[in-house]
Amino acid sequence: MKKFFQEFKKFISRGNVFDMAVGLIIATAFNKIVSSLVNDIIMPLVTMATGANSLADLSIPLRIVDGEVTLAFAYGAFLQTIIDFLIIALSVFLMVKIMVNSQKKFKEVQGFLKAEAGEKARKVKKELRKKAKEEGKKFGVLWKEHKLEQKRIAEETKKAAEELKKQQEEAEKLAHPGEEALLMEIRDSLKALNQKLGADEQIKLPEVDTAKEDKKD
Repeated sequence: MKKFFQEFKKFISRGNVFDMAVGLIIATAFNKIVSSLVNDIIMPLVTMATGANSLADLSIPLRIVDGEVTLAFAYGAFLQTIIDFLIIALSVFLMVKIMVNSQKKFKEVQGFLKAEAGEKARKVKKELRKKAKEEGKKFGVLWKEHKLEQKRIAEETKKAAEELKKQQEEAEKLAHPGEEALLMEIRDSLKALNQKLGADEQIKLPEVDTAKEDKKD
């Protein structure tokens, strides 16, 4: 049983399974959009042009018994099916075309960035080889030092960004203090004032949530 669940987990973790699931969900929602387009927008226009209550009602009677049509050439239903097919096919074609163009653009951008990164790496290697020749050092040593330097710069940049974000959050808190922070600030100011006043002139301090105050301290 354990092996079965492991194989099932491996199966559902494959990329094509997730793609199929996403495609199925999108297709279900897309089908509702197309059906609404056909039934609520296009068909009323067609039936208004033909003068029938519904396109499916258009037919040519072939056999009439006692005033009732028992056999008819229902070309209206056939036309409605063709229109449904054409609209769905056109919609799918447009959706696929958009997706293919998007993937093509993404690959072009990805290829451009990769080529630019490769060109930059080649220039750096060329400079390091020249430097190694001038200083009598090994290229591998200088390349390793360069990679370590790039790693250090990336870490410092990340640390600086986190520090800037922290400062912005603190500045936001100072610019828009909460109710508890305002009460504590007022209480501290009154406490400092009470130290200068006599016992009969003491000002009552506002109540503050001590749990939050202890947590802040």
